[in-house]
Amino acid sequence: MNKKEDRMDAIVALCKRRGFVFQGSEIYGGLAGTWDYGPLGLALKKNIQNLWWKRFVDDRDDMFGIDSAILMHPKVWESSGHTGAGFTDPLVEDKKTKKRYRADHLLEENGIDPAGMSLEKMSDALKENKIKSPDGNELSDVRKFNMMFETKVGSIEGEDMTVYLRPETAQGMFMNYKNIMDTSHPKLPFGIAQVGRCFRNEIAPREFLFRVRELEIMELEYFIRENDWKSSFEYWIKEMHAWFDDLGFKKEDVQEIEIASADLAHYSKRTMDFYFKFPSGFKEISGIAYRTDHDLKSHSKSSGVDLSYFDEATKERFIPHIIEPTFGFGRHVFAVLQSAYSEDELGGEKRVFLRLLPKLAPYKVAIFPLLKNKPVLVDKAREIYSALKTGLAKSGIQGVVFDDNGNIGKRYRRQDEIGTPFCITIDFDTIEKGSGVTVRDRDSGKQERIAEVELLKFLKEKIGS
Repeated sequence: MNKKEDRMDAIVALCKRRGFVFQGSEIYGGLAGTWDYGPLGLALKKNIQNLWWKRFVDDRDDMFGIDSAILMHPKVWESSGHTGAGFTDPLVEDKKTKKRYRADHLLEENGIDPAGMSLEKMSDALKENKIKSPDGNELSDVRKFNMMFETKVGSIEGEDMTVYLRPETAQGMFMNYKNIMDTSHPKLPFGIAQVGRCFRNEIAPREFLFRVRELEIMELEYFIRENDWKSSFEYWIKEMHAWFDDLGFKKEDVQEIEIASADLAHYSKRTMDFYFKFPSGFKEISGIAYRTDHDLKSHSKSSGVDLSYFDEATKERFIPHIIEPTFGFGRHVFAVLQSAYSEDELGGEKRVFLRLLPKLAPYKVAIFPLLKNKPVLVDKAREIYSALKTGLAKSGIQGVVFDDNGNIGKRYRRQDEIGTPFCITIDFDTIEKGSGVTVRDRDSGKQERIAEVELLKFLKEKIGS
């Protein structure tokens, strides 16, 4: 096992051990491509989402948030091109085991760039390079595989309608473009934002939260005049880098990847992907696309509904063009964990800890009584816990936990792995001498005495920064 695999395994094990992420349907052996978020994983997700929503929606005057339905009329997907060849993966099958794989992934793993290849050329490349399945068996020819999950709407057999679990959130925002126009009367440029769940029938889900069948996307559709698309595109590139800075990502861990013209989606005139340095190497985490006026024109034509924009100042009527910044939510969670995962030596012992920014950490502060069998210490610790929880909440800071499980050393190690920035211990000096409490810093392991009356101010300053 190499270092990349070791790090991946270590992160997955920590997520399981500390209640961040669990395998979906685990007691039945699991279901590939599905993951459940435990208490700490959910808290981390909410912190990331709240930070994203604040930056891209709440702090702006030109953005409108929605939450669209997962099920949509099937004509939505016909009009968008998802039911045709535009939303398929190249599939091959192991002739012996019948396991299915992505042909482009197999080519990439063998040092062959599949970009721009037709299905026939992929088949030829697999044969010419004698590429076999991971089990060492012959592969079938490459075929198209539609990634959308189908279901039925209706209750009478033969009269129900085939619909799809949405594979993306973008179409929900296009469906509500006119509603936003009619109810909020925005002026160009303006955007619609959404955080939502999507479903893609991945042939070979893998790499933990990276490639899954049930995923979440944080996404914006920004409506502009055609002549403004280049400047708007560059503006949103800068905004996305500012977002990565918000998460504490190192600049060298993020790469811009310009998508070649031959590989652009059918709706895009320009696309830039952002890759993050995961344990297995640089992989896509976000992207920005210039979708032109393709989507609104297609839906206007198919539905017969006028989706044009009327500019009161210039008396012009036209279909807006669209810039689309997209953020893979699960991949962001994975990236934050990867960025924060650290190992060092403290007190002569190896230590694993998450160097999470305080604003992202599930718990900001953990309160300990030095000994859990001493009522006087427990009562005082509970008193300080309640006061801090209430005081920090008034400043919008959530994540104060009481912990008396195990000895003090085990509690420190547990909170380190959770990523809790500060641990506060209440000891006998707190009660007998009134000398304050011991505050331990997660990253350095250093401890200092802080007066009880100064504790709330101290934490607000540390967590706020």
